[in-house]
Order: sequence, then structure tokens, then C-alpha cells
Amino acid sequence: MPTTPLIEWHEGQPYSSQFQDIYFSSDHGLHETEYVFLKGNNLSKRWEILEEKFFVIAETGFGTGLNFLCAAKLWLTFAPIDACLHYISTEKYPLSLADLTQSLNLWPELIELSTPLLLGYPDLVQTGTPLMLFQSRIKLSLLTGDATQCLKQLKPDENLVDAWFLDGFAPAKNPDMWQPALFTLMATLSSKYSTFATFTSAGAVRRGLITAGFLVSKTQGFGKKREMLFGSIGAKLEG
Repeated sequence: MPTTPLIEWHEGQPYSSQFQDIYFSSDHGLHETEYVFLKGNNLSKRWEILEEKFFVIAETGFGTGLNFLCAAKLWLTFAPIDACLHYISTEKYPLSLADLTQSLNLWPELIELSTPLLLGYPDLVQTGTPLMLFQSRIKLSLLTGDATQCLKQLKPDENLVDAWFLDGFAPAKNPDMWQPALFTLMATLSSKYSTFATFTSAGAVRRGLITAGFLVSKTQGFGKKREMLFGSIGAKLEG
């Protein structure tokens, strides 16, 4: 069984005792996800004109599941009804069901999406069996363990990733995750026009992504963060 993290609650929000870092922005976690990961990967526009029957998002750091729920909401709004989103996330320290429930209760506007996630979460963590959600329009896979090692389980000729949510605790807090091996693997697993977005603008992350073959741009960060990174493996995105 994967190790459950030690969670503290600071003013009602989850905080990692191990990494001494927040799970999402204290400014507004939901808006942070929408700004950094959904807008950063240009998802609403891409999904409105989607011609393929499948789209794959890969995430480093499932955390509270907020990124997944926001992506699911956007997918159900903009994507063709006959297309399927495969959301693949990694998590070294999955939250307990109680902590996940308490975290997601902060977002009552997502209750219709969070309820089926919470119902299926124990099996998702304990067995690793993907969840089929929302009339099978979304498939959620959760790989437990180190992000790089988990992503090595994916086959480059199957489920190539169309968008990356490069998340997790800050590089200064969790340097073991933000390694060149991760960026190289991301490039290997990326589809032709794969994109990425991340809340950080750390120099080591930027250089690592460029070395791996990504086109990297900076734009204004969310809330108190001055800058963030986004980019693609193919054509350059506009901020």
C-alpha cells in the first residue's frame, strides 16, 4: 500500500507536513488550476475543435484531485460527446479518503464531479484499476509512486500524452521529482503537438524542459507567483 501523507490544516486548507508546502494556492486553488493548467495548455479551444476520439492528459502529482475535477468539468463542457479523455496522474503519497473529502468539500461548486471521484477513490488507490466516469466520457488512471518511475510504465506507442500538468510540490521543496529524467520521459511520451504547463518558473525546470526538446515560454504567474512556464513539443503556443 502507498504511504499516506501527513496533512496539516492551515486556515481550513491542506498543507504537507513532509514537504512543508501547500497543496494549492491560498489565493484561490480552483482559479489557479484554471489559469495555470487549463489555460496554460489552451484546452478549451483545443477541445472545441477536437477531431480525435481520445485525448490524454498526464499529471505529476494528483494531490487533492482538484486539477482532475477542473479538467473534467471543462472536458464535459467543450469536448465532443463521443470523445474520451484519459487522465493519467501520478502520486507518491495519496491522500486518505478522509483528507481528500475534506479538501474537496472546499469546492461545493464541483460536488457533482467530486462525488463519483470520492466513491471510486478507495479502489483507485488500492487496486490501481482505472475509473470510468461520466457515462465513460472520462477515464481516470492513478499511478502510485515516484512520478518518473510511474510514467515509465506507459508505452510510448500507446496513449501518447497530448497535455502535461507539471504539478507537485515546488522544486525547492521536492527536488527529487523535478529531475532531467522526468523531462526526457515527458518528451518521449508526448504526442506530436503535446503541450505542458506548470506553476513554477524555476531555472532548472526551464533548462531541463528545453534540453528535453520542449519549446518553453514564460508568462505571468497566478496570484503571488511572478511567472510560470508553458510550452509545447511542437508548434509554439501563445500566452
